[in-house]
Amino acid sequence: MSWYASLYTKTGKITMKTGLFCNYENHGNDAHRAMFEQVAMVKHVESLGFESAWVTEHHFNDFSVSPSTLVLMAHLAGMTSKIRLGSAAVLLAFHNPIIIAEDIATLDNLCNGRLSFGIAKGGPFPDQNKHFSTPTDESRAKTLEAITLVHKLLYHSDVSFSGKYYQCDRITIYPKPLQKQIPVYVASSDDEAIRFAAINSFGLMGGAPFTLERLKSNLTKYRDINSSGSEQLMLARFFFVARTYDEALNEALPFINNFSQKMKSMRAKVENCSNDQHLQPLTIQKSSFDQENLLKNSIIGDVATCRDKIKRFQDELNLSTVALKPCSFDLLKNCESLSRYNQEVQSYV
Repeated sequence: MSWYASLYTKTGKITMKTGLFCNYENHGNDAHRAMFEQVAMVKHVESLGFESAWVTEHHFNDFSVSPSTLVLMAHLAGMTSKIRLGSAAVLLAFHNPIIIAEDIATLDNLCNGRLSFGIAKGGPFPDQNKHFSTPTDESRAKTLEAITLVHKLLYHSDVSFSGKYYQCDRITIYPKPLQKQIPVYVASSDDEAIRFAAINSFGLMGGAPFTLERLKSNLTKYRDINSSGSEQLMLARFFFVARTYDEALNEALPFINNFSQKMKSMRAKVENCSNDQHLQPLTIQKSSFDQENLLKNSIIGDVATCRDKIKRFQDELNLSTVALKPCSFDLLKNCESLSRYNQEVQSYV
């Protein structure tokens, strides 16, 4: 049975799966510790029965030490045996798609067919576009062209390709993936990217700051083109569940404030570099990174609150996967919260 097919019950409804969103936060200014604490958390949720772990890609960032997403996933493949491993997401415009195709085919074999492949264009991080020689007004086009080439290389032989950005002549990559079709997810709210995902029956990904209204709009655009694929939605949410609402909020709020400040600082940097050829104006609403909105779109609170929030996402989005991003600076508290979710929330939603 395929990964996508396994999402459905006999009634045709989506069975929501639970994942872990892995951002490799370096709270203690100790990258080595941050990496292995994230591994410990992945192993913990695998023991709880979570279905997936999703690894981000960030560059030149002392807060999220995950620049080499596929390397991190390869390490997780060796440290786990059941949990599905997804990229959330590979910033495809910054990589050679031929090498990416070889890497993910190899990784799919190493993890025994547990790979999901999420892609994004990256942003709003101006240093990335500048140092990977990719102006932001080219990022989306390069990303979509790259995934087209990657897909051809994964499943076909003697591939020739002549695009605006990438070319190849009669090449075949080895090994081929273990899965007949590696699930692909596109992280975007752009109309062109959503259309591309719908035409190719790729899944969609929603980031933690994405509002419910924005997600519903994305799905409507997708369903107007493809009525059968929009259920493949992976939604990342900031998360913390505790005995009381106040306890959960007090534990998560420092993390939320830190994230809000960093994103607002990055936005200001982009706006102050408006003449840089690598940058374009941001389309994300400024309010998306306000503390109030981040909390509104999170799954943070007591058990009843978290159940209600997840139920709403399920009802309004027909959600296939929710990837939880624990919001404590303390590993043990994050693990305790994930265990509470497993014991008191998951079975009720």
